[in-house]
Amino acid sequence: FARKTLIYRGRNNMISETNIVHTRDYSRAGLWLLILGIVLVASNLRAPLTSVGPLIGVIRDDTGISNALAGMLTTFPLLAFALLSPFAPKIARKFGMEMTLLVSLLVLTAGILLRSVPVVGALFWGTALLGMAIAMGNVLLPSMIKQEFPKKMGLMTGVYSVSMNLWAAIASGISIPLAQGIGFGWRGSLLFWALLSAVSLLVWLPQLRYRHQRSAAAQGTVAPAANLWRSRIAWQVTMFMGLQSLCFYVIIAWLPEILRQQGVGSSSAGWMLSLMQFVSLPATFIMPMLASRSSNQRMLVGITSALLLTGYIGLLGGSILFMPLWIILIGIATGSCFSLAVMFFALRTRSVHEAAELSGMAQSIGYLLAAVGPTLFGFIHDATHGWNVPLIMLSIVAVLLFIFGFGAGSSRYVLSEEKNIR
Repeated sequence: FARKTLIYRGRNNMISETNIVHTRDYSRAGLWLLILGIVLVASNLRAPLTSVGPLIGVIRDDTGISNALAGMLTTFPLLAFALLSPFAPKIARKFGMEMTLLVSLLVLTAGILLRSVPVVGALFWGTALLGMAIAMGNVLLPSMIKQEFPKKMGLMTGVYSVSMNLWAAIASGISIPLAQGIGFGWRGSLLFWALLSAVSLLVWLPQLRYRHQRSAAAQGTVAPAANLWRSRIAWQVTMFMGLQSLCFYVIIAWLPEILRQQGVGSSSAGWMLSLMQFVSLPATFIMPMLASRSSNQRMLVGITSALLLTGYIGLLGGSILFMPLWIILIGIATGSCFSLAVMFFALRTRSVHEAAELSGMAQSIGYLLAAVGPTLFGFIHDATHGWNVPLIMLSIVAVLLFIFGFGAGSSRYVLSEEKNIR
């Protein structure tokens, strides 16, 4: 694959990068090694987090920490995502995406090791470290896909999304068997995921050979970064990312409790949560390919939002007979929404640097909403003594998701004919 860059002079005589096809000269083995590296990096973006949820009660009882502190084990990484995401593109621009992702895998492995040390403080410091590392991968991997697979963005985004969500589900499912069935204990169960990050680090290592090549090639071709914080389309993409994150994490946190209050047994409620994650996988893979082949994504946004709204209204009705149907609709919708949000980073930008900047902006706001969502909706439940009001609010969020997604799904770019955003 050869490098091809088109440059034009815009307003104020600025030189801007409009299209990058490839900056690497691949052999077939090198191409497959890159794809494997992307799949493995993606597999680390959720598994170290979702492995904690099933073990929260055991960790709390063993360490003697409060419920509030135990909850911070899931909130810390989300806050790290929100705080670090805007800086990821700047770090990558200075050191290269390949090096930045490699260091993030190294920090991730260190964080997983640290949180398994038998000291309470190490548990939280390790969690904070791995949250910072994952934040870098969250932002940069979609940009890497845009850069290296511009004609296969839909397919590669689907592969990346499925890998991330599949390993997230696997981590949730095997945490208890690793801790209790095999006898690793909760620390050994959490430590297990250092194997995955270490293998990913070794597989990613060969990508460093391209770092200097890309840095030299990119010098002098890219204009100063646009101020996306003043772009209407950028904000629409950001709010779509944020609202879908809020919906997902609220449902992940509270769906079993919602179902139990409606008369579903604890075991069945847990299986319903697993069903939701399982059915999201095909949608997560298919939606990016549909989005990449469409001139705009407004119809896809409409269908996805309608499925989500229907699922929430169905849960509000409380019919146990149709409960699996509502869960399936919500699972399909949440998987589709995430993939659409990731695709918007590439589809609404012209260059790799713009994609990274938009990804950082959207994920910063998105994961901040995700961090406060479960706590906020739990507070509303406590105040109203039921789940009807929270479900009504989630239905309103689904409508807002459509409104912002309709704008994000347009065929325009974040810089297209928008004034005063530089």
